[in-house]
Amino acid sequence: MRLAVVSPFLDRRHGTERCIVEQLERFAAHSDIEIHLYSQRVEDLAGVVRYPDASSSARILWHKVPAIRGPHLFAYLWWFFANRAQRWWDSHIRGQIFDLLYSPGINALDADAIAVHIIFHELYEQVRAHSRFRNAPLVSWPRLFHRRLYYHLMMALERRIYSRRTSSLAGVSDLVASQLAKHFQRTDIVVIRNGVDTARFSPQLRLARRTSIREQFSLSPGDFSLLLIGNDWKKKGLDTLLDALAACRELPLTLLVVGSDDRAAYEPIIRASGIADQIRFLNPSPDVLQFYAAADAYVGPSLEDAYGLPILEAMACGLPVIASSRAGASEIISNGKDGMILREAQDPQELANMLRTLYANPELCRQLGQEACMTAQRQTWNRNAAETRGFLVEAAAKKGSSKGR
Repeated sequence: MRLAVVSPFLDRRHGTERCIVEQLERFAAHSDIEIHLYSQRVEDLAGVVRYPDASSSARILWHKVPAIRGPHLFAYLWWFFANRAQRWWDSHIRGQIFDLLYSPGINALDADAIAVHIIFHELYEQVRAHSRFRNAPLVSWPRLFHRRLYYHLMMALERRIYSRRTSSLAGVSDLVASQLAKHFQRTDIVVIRNGVDTARFSPQLRLARRTSIREQFSLSPGDFSLLLIGNDWKKKGLDTLLDALAACRELPLTLLVVGSDDRAAYEPIIRASGIADQIRFLNPSPDVLQFYAAADAYVGPSLEDAYGLPILEAMACGLPVIASSRAGASEIISNGKDGMILREAQDPQELANMLRTLYANPELCRQLGQEACMTAQRQTWNRNAAETRGFLVEAAAKKGSSKGR
């Protein structure tokens, strides 16, 4: 099978992109698949050769798509049309014909198979109340306006693309499958959950770095450190987490927030709540294990999260986790056994009670972390890639049969 893959960039620092990297490395081990990758930037992916300067033995051929600098909305629009133009040129001028076009998310109008990692219709329902200009400081209005435009564009594209019965769809969770049925009447969804690299994320590796990393982050032995990782903090539930932290001011809790969202939008809330000394904003890093090493628990009160890969990575590291019921990763958690499930993502009191329970029960934390690690070890990237490969083979057969009619 000659497979074309479209993704604006690939690396191991972002959830969706990391998933595609893991899949492509495993696909490349099969001699019956030739992979053509359309992307603007590629990192952390072995066996890639630039097209057309490719040897006959190359398994992943990278067709580099030009990029532009600018706000995310404009960069996305450029990418959307630029990758289409590049593929048209390769098809009509260079004679490159592919059996299947695979897209993680919305990157092309003509994708044959799509891995769905987020439903913007559902996300917008959850964040709409937090997206009003009157609820935000003036300094954050430009970013808020830009984000709303982006959400509306993505929802328009979802209606156009996900409603097409000729496209095969795979969701990363049962939650995504139900949302595709709700918004687009698609009931033919394959569910393929994300995986985790247990050689990279494990209790042994986390504990080996714990002391030095906590010293680096100025955490004392008595600090109970909570961790949240993500770039869209509204979506990740930071508002609820800050309110819950304010309700637990009597406890020595420290929150590490890793991501590149707008910190200024949260500073008035943090100051007003009197928790400024308990919050540390940290920049993303390829060395994500350091953040898990510094933490005592992972807290993911997402308003909407198709999966939530950091939850699974934290579990693999043996950390107790709190996962929102709105996160797909909660589907692999048995509440109270290998994690805790926050039923109402916007209920700070429920979350505060969970934080108090974890802080007061070190043995419970140990047991939750131990069981979480065992659960995570069953969620491998080999399983994910094998299921995805089967999905793509079926999508190619579906495409072939529809052409034959």
